[in-house]
Amino acid sequence: AVAAAARRMETPCGDGVMVWRAWGQGRPLVLLHGGSGSWRHWLRNIPAFAADRLVICPDLPGLGDSDMPPMPAAPETIAPILAEGLRLALPDGAGYDLAGFSFGALCSGHLAALDRERCLSLTVIGAGALGFERSPTQLVKVRHLEGTSRDDANRHNLAALMFADASRIDEVALAMQDLHTRRARFKSRGWANTASLRQAIERGRAPLAAIYGELDAIARPHVGLRLNLIRGMRAGATAESIPGAGHWVSYEAPGPFNDALHRALAQGAAST
Repeated sequence: AVAAAARRMETPCGDGVMVWRAWGQGRPLVLLHGGSGSWRHWLRNIPAFAADRLVICPDLPGLGDSDMPPMPAAPETIAPILAEGLRLALPDGAGYDLAGFSFGALCSGHLAALDRERCLSLTVIGAGALGFERSPTQLVKVRHLEGTSRDDANRHNLAALMFADASRIDEVALAMQDLHTRRARFKSRGWANTASLRQAIERGRAPLAAIYGELDAIARPHVGLRLNLIRGMRAGATAESIPGAGHWVSYEAPGPFNDALHRALAQGAAST
């Protein structure tokens, strides 16, 4: 139903296109999904914001329905593709609020640093690449599997990385995970242990916020270090954690997450 309500757009990406989806009307909110994912990472959040906003979700280059970016690619080279896409999707120089999850948080930081005039606020969610070592997660390779073995591997990976409470993994999350792993061509892992996002945030100027699941697998047991870093990076920056939630906090705890993102966006609007 969420997909059926979307307006689909295409913008240039390498030798192909980048696919965008949009819902609603109003002040634009751009949501960038996580690695090996698609716009579907925001499935439980889009309706909550499209009621009074224009919500725009791309499939990042080489993921979901979008074609590969020029290689070699990195968040720094993906950011100009995103900025150009938004220039086409939002004519007349319209500004936008920006939020990114995991690898999308890294891309959003570089986009905000590049598109300083139009990015009105930046919220990073479950973000790595802040100069801290990522907590290890043991994932199972699924590409060679099918049937029950593949389902079991997808469930294991969701429990190891994305959810704090495995009982919250439903059939929709499993279907998304399977679709995402089949369509992912760009390898988005490898930056989490760098300081790339931190450096990008330092180059930007948009009002800043962060949201983490309290039990985020890539950050625990030191989520607080990341919250404190974000709060100290810019005047007025806010950061909060969602109790009992893991890395994919926007899906595992959509009600508390949506409330937290509403607060972050209101704080950003008050600062601009």
